[in-house]
Amino acid sequence: MAVRKKGKCGLDLEKIRQRVEQKKSAYQKYNFTPLQNDMLKTFFDLSQEYDSLESFYRICVTVPCDFMNVEVRLYLLDQSEGSLQLICDSSRGLLEEAEEPPAYISLQKKEYEEKTSFVAPICSKKSTVADAGIYEKTIRGMLEIIPPSPLSDQEKFFLNKFASRIGYNLHNRIIHRQYRSHLKFVQNLVVDIEHNVIVPNMYFRHLFNKLRKRIRILSELEETLRLIRKESDQNETLFEMMFHKLTSLHQALIDIHQEMLKHHSNSSLFLESLFRRDHFEKGHLVLRPKKCLVDKEIIAPQLAHYANRLTSRGITIERPADMLEEEIPLTVDIGLLSQVYANLFSNAVRYTSDITTYRGTHRKFVAYGREIIKNYFSPGQHGIKFNVFSSGPHLSSEEAESIFSEGYRGENSADQPGTGHGLSFVKQVVEIHGGHVGYEPTPSGNNFFFILPLPE
Repeated sequence: MAVRKKGKCGLDLEKIRQRVEQKKSAYQKYNFTPLQNDMLKTFFDLSQEYDSLESFYRICVTVPCDFMNVEVRLYLLDQSEGSLQLICDSSRGLLEEAEEPPAYISLQKKEYEEKTSFVAPICSKKSTVADAGIYEKTIRGMLEIIPPSPLSDQEKFFLNKFASRIGYNLHNRIIHRQYRSHLKFVQNLVVDIEHNVIVPNMYFRHLFNKLRKRIRILSELEETLRLIRKESDQNETLFEMMFHKLTSLHQALIDIHQEMLKHHSNSSLFLESLFRRDHFEKGHLVLRPKKCLVDKEIIAPQLAHYANRLTSRGITIERPADMLEEEIPLTVDIGLLSQVYANLFSNAVRYTSDITTYRGTHRKFVAYGREIIKNYFSPGQHGIKFNVFSSGPHLSSEEAESIFSEGYRGENSADQPGTGHGLSFVKQVVEIHGGHVGYEPTPSGNNFFFILPLPE
């Protein structure tokens, strides 16, 4: 005979044994028929076999329909609207669009009968008080059974228990889906951090190297000055040359210092917007909107950040003349929308190429701007379209359809570094602002744009 251990583990095991005995006694009192037991076993087996919520909804109505020859309708509570909706029934299956329930279907804590229907609540465990063994329940929906003849009390009792089993399974599936969604968000956030912060921060190494070279030159000049001091006849021309080099070096160090400060400020903004606690707690990006001037506070700093790289590749920048004069304040998340432009300008650095104009000259340029689109979202709800254009050959139709998909990289990206995450991040940020993203070919190249709701 096994010896039962004392302590916490032993007490937990004893509680489980007590619950097993309680369940054995309860099932004996339930006195379910062999058909009903088979129905429960089928329900549990199929629930384990199919993973998706949609399949689970079909199982909930099909199993009682086939075993008991009844019509079944599944109503679930829409958490956003707080109302019941018909999700699936045994005659039509899973509905493409949820429907309003009939007037006699209402959210109730206990089963009830209305006309020829028996309606049971679908409840799930919300929380537990472990020491007292108390379970708080939350109602997730109602299960309607329409039998061809009146149900017995025993059948009503069984169906009420069956509805409860639906509730517990539904709760576990929803929690599992939330965990998967949360995990996917965290995984994507790690990619965002790598793509938008860690990789750009490698630019600091380039700046440090530039600074070290100037410091080395400064050290050499210092040594040269020491040698000059030892000479009795000082050469004025040599001093002029040294003075000029020192002045140039001094200005170069100032410029590098300013560039490093801007880069640090940009990285800090990105870190703040990606490492917010709300993101991790909610499992999705959470906005911190603030009224701002998009061109002045978002576009201009990001363009300044990429200007040297664009210029070094022979890419000219066409700036709109009207944005600063006619800029419209928008309420947006400055950190996240800044990363949208960072991704668009970063792509422009890598993919902008020469075009031949109708005059036969060659051009390699990027441009950006914005325009108002009347009634874009709905009558009276206008949109404001922001764009970043880059010259070069058009994307193929396949690329145009997939360019904003996670992990997708274009046909001309084989020799370019990247993860295919940038534009999907752009899409995600714009959509949580209530906007849309898009791509369109133009006569001179490719235009990437996003449209945000314009405040009244």
